[in-house]
Amino acid sequence: VQLQACGGGLVQAGGSLRPSCAASGRTFSYVVMGWFRQAPGKEREFVASINRGLGTTYYADSVKGRFIISRDNAKNTVYLQMNSLKPEDTAVYYCAVQPSFSYSIYYIRPNEYKHWGLGTLVTVSS
Repeated sequence: VQLQACGGGLVQAGGSLRPSCAASGRTFSYVVMGWFRQAPGKEREFVASINRGLGTTYYADSVKGRFIISRDNAKNTVYLQMNSLKPEDTAVYYCAVQPSFSYSIYYIRPNEYKHWGLGTLVTVSS
């Protein structure tokens, strides 16, 4: 599985961005796709996850109510709608796939994911 993330950029605080992540290669229907982020000098942290088959979602408290993760299975693509952005959201955003069959969405640790995209930079200016 290969992942390609794009759609980052520079935005002012309060603005919106919608990065996307396209997956290629074989993926099962009931897998979990996640978004993580890593700011300079900080560890990679969980942002959101979605079960590709069920459509169920889970969010980190820091983004709940502002970010929305969604998927288009026909396009093998996952999106992260980011609204009301804050300077502390500035980071490189990575998409990842937990490729084992699962009905869960509670995969929040980076080592639970096997495949990773290269990341897309999101910069929020104050």
